[in-house]
Amino acid sequence: MTQRPEGMSAYIAVTAAYWAFMLTDGALRMLVLLHFHTLGFSPVQLAYLFVLYEIAGIVTNLSAGWIAARFGLTSTLYAGLGLQVLALLAMTQLDPNWTVAASVSFVMVVQGASGVAKDLAKMSSKSAVKLLAPAEGGGLFRWVAVLTGSKNAVKGLGFLLGAAMLATLGFMTAIIVMAAILALILLAVFLFMPPGLPKGRKGAKFSEVFSKSANVNWLSAARVFLFGARDVWFVVGIPIYFYAVLSDGTEDGNRAAFFMIGTFMALWIILYGTVQANAPRILRAADRSEGDLIGAARSWAIALFFVPAALTLAVLLSDGPEVWLTVTLVIGLLVFGAIFAVNSSLHSYLILAFTRSERVTMDVGFYYMANATGRLVGTVLSGLTYQIGGLALVLGTAAVMVALAALTSGKLTDQASEALS
Repeated sequence: MTQRPEGMSAYIAVTAAYWAFMLTDGALRMLVLLHFHTLGFSPVQLAYLFVLYEIAGIVTNLSAGWIAARFGLTSTLYAGLGLQVLALLAMTQLDPNWTVAASVSFVMVVQGASGVAKDLAKMSSKSAVKLLAPAEGGGLFRWVAVLTGSKNAVKGLGFLLGAAMLATLGFMTAIIVMAAILALILLAVFLFMPPGLPKGRKGAKFSEVFSKSANVNWLSAARVFLFGARDVWFVVGIPIYFYAVLSDGTEDGNRAAFFMIGTFMALWIILYGTVQANAPRILRAADRSEGDLIGAARSWAIALFFVPAALTLAVLLSDGPEVWLTVTLVIGLLVFGAIFAVNSSLHSYLILAFTRSERVTMDVGFYYMANATGRLVGTVLSGLTYQIGGLALVLGTAAVMVALAALTSGKLTDQASEALS
C-alpha cells in the first residue's frame, strides 16, 4: 500500500472543512443579494449589506494571523466554522415587518460575523498549506493551487445552490438547512481532526503582523487593486444588470432570472477555480525560477487589463441592454475570470514563497487583510458606480484598478537572486 505523505491527513481534513464552509458562504451571498433585490433594495443599499462583511475581513485577517500563531491553527478553524453556524442561525431572526434601515443594519451585522468566520477559516487553511506542503518539486505551488482552485469551484456551486434554494425552499428554510449541515461538519472535524498542525507559540506578539518585507507589502498592494477590480462588477453591478435584462417582474420571471443569474455566477466561479487549480501547468511553474514567476505577475495583470477596457467600450457603443451586449458581457467576463484566476493563483503562491515558516500566519493574515480591503473597495464602488454611471462606469473602474495592480506588481523583486549576486 502506498504510504500517505506526512501531513496529508491534516491537509485533507482542513481542505474538506474549508470546502463545506465556502459552499455555505457562496450560497448565503446569493441568497442575500437576490432576496433583498426582490424586496426593492437599491444597488447602493445592496452594497451596504456586504460592507461590514468586507470590513470584518480586514480586521480579522490582521488579527487572525497573530491568534493562530499564539493559539494554533485548529483554534481559528473551529472558531470560523462555529461562528458561521451562529451567523446563519441569526439570519433566521430577520423580520419582514422591519423597516428598510433596520433590515439593512441587521443583515450588515450578521454578514459582518460571517465575514469574520470566513477569514478565520481561510487563514487557517492557507497557512496550513505552507506548513504541510512538500518543499521539493514545486509542491508548494501545486498544493496551494489545488486548495484555492477547489475552494472557488465549491464556492461557485454555493452560488448556484443559493439561487436554487431561494427559488425552491425559500429564504428562511434554506438558511436553516445550511446551518444544520455546517454544524454537523464542525462536530466531525472537531472529533476527528488528525495531528499535524502547529499548537501555537506563547511569545507571539501582535506587532509582528506588520511585515517588513518589501515584496510582501507590494504584493499586498497589488492584491488590493486586483480584487477591487473583480468585486466592482461582481458584487452588485453585473447581477443587477442581468436581473434587469432577464426578469419580466413576474414571480415566474423572477424565478427564471434567479436560476440564470445563479448559474452564470456559479459557472464563473467554477471556471475561476478550475483555472486556478491548473495555474502551475499553465505557467509551467515547475520549469521556471521564482524570478520568472515574479515577472509573470506583472505580465498577467497587463493581459487582464484589456478585458474590462474592451467591455467598457462595448457598453458605451450600445444603446442600452441588447442581446449582443449581454452575450458579449457573458463571454468577456468568463475570459476575465480565466485570466484573473492565473493572476490570483500567482499571488497566492508568491505570498507563501516570500514568507518564512516562523511567521507564515502573520504574513498570510496581512496579505488577506489586503485582499479584504480590495473587496471592500470593490463592493462599495460596485453599488456606487452602478447607481451613478451604470455598467460603463462599473467596468471602466475595474480597468483602472487592474492597471494599478499591474503597476504595483512591477515593484516585486527577486530578492533571493539579488542576495546571491
